[in-house]
Amino acid sequence: MRSLAVQGVLPRGDLELLAQVRSLAHWHTSHRYFSHCGHETRMAQAGYRRDCPSCLAVHFPRTDPVVIMLIADGDKALIGHPHRLAEGVYTTLAGFMEPGETIEQAVRREVMEESSVRVSDVTFMKSQPWPFPTSLMLGCVGKAESRDIVLGDNELEDCRWFPRDEVREILAGRHPEGLHVPPEISIAHWLIRTWADAEA
Repeated sequence: MRSLAVQGVLPRGDLELLAQVRSLAHWHTSHRYFSHCGHETRMAQAGYRRDCPSCLAVHFPRTDPVVIMLIADGDKALIGHPHRLAEGVYTTLAGFMEPGETIEQAVRREVMEESSVRVSDVTFMKSQPWPFPTSLMLGCVGKAESRDIVLGDNELEDCRWFPRDEVREILAGRHPEGLHVPPEISIAHWLIRTWADAEA
């Protein structure tokens, strides 16, 4: 599924339908039993609900909210290389929201945990379903309050402040170290390109 999305071999409408099916299939596989009473649930409403015949509880598919953010300080952006990505791929920081958090609080917490950089203003930009398996990416930009980077929580292998001109080199495929950003289908790419194309 991810390969099909990255390669762009399907029309966008087909890809969106496939993503929805993939997320629903994952949910049905992982939620066959009701965690409260242990009874096996049954599919209902054409697969958009599961019902418990024992206690009559109804269940709906879950979506996990994830904040993904481009943090900037003037003409520099904070971009990192997570362990899970291919060598040389640098991207925006991201992380799952916790219960009771606002989007802004989650952005500040995640950036602090991963890089020790403090963030002040946070602005929501756009969202993107990311069915790998069930995330909703909440794209934001944030203003840095500090510059010193100290890697934490083992999410990132590297994290740097990149000047705007250097980010433009990465996007153009001309970076001297051969660095890349995620493919155009991802909201991370959109956040990076939108920032890079803006004036300082």
